[in-house]
Amino acid sequence: MSIHTHSAKTIDGQEQSLGDYAGKTLLIVNTASKCGFTPQYEGLEALYQEYKDRDFAVLGFPCDQFGHQEPGDENEIKNFCSLTYDVSFPMFAKIEVNGPNAHPLYQSLKTARPGVMGSKGIKWNFTKFLVDPKGEVVKRYAPTDKPASLRKDIEALL
Repeated sequence: MSIHTHSAKTIDGQEQSLGDYAGKTLLIVNTASKCGFTPQYEGLEALYQEYKDRDFAVLGFPCDQFGHQEPGDENEIKNFCSLTYDVSFPMFAKIEVNGPNAHPLYQSLKTARPGVMGSKGIKWNFTKFLVDPKGEVVKRYAPTDKPASLRKDIEALL
């Protein structure tokens, strides 16, 4: 199923259809501001800058389900990302990625690309999903996978 059928609230509070990203290769990431992997914002922004003119986008989804590492509200998250990492890729409102209140987008992502041993759960912040221009989930990456290591897979879809 295409992720383009979903919508999500932007970090500024506007509902946005993911159908607006049809035709683009996407890297969807659950983020956190106080995590050991938070410096990956820098690598994610570098990928976005490198490929955004080739119909590529990074979509960031803040989540506070792992060690309370995203305690702030949307305004605090937006300011942190902008001031600390100069993030310009689209960021969305804080969501849950696991459990009964998991955002429908993440329910679809986890079903399309389960984790290790078929696990549907997201294990930690900065789990990444690569989505092709048709909205199909192509690959899932662990939080430890650095953004730069995804270049070859991204380029194959551009």
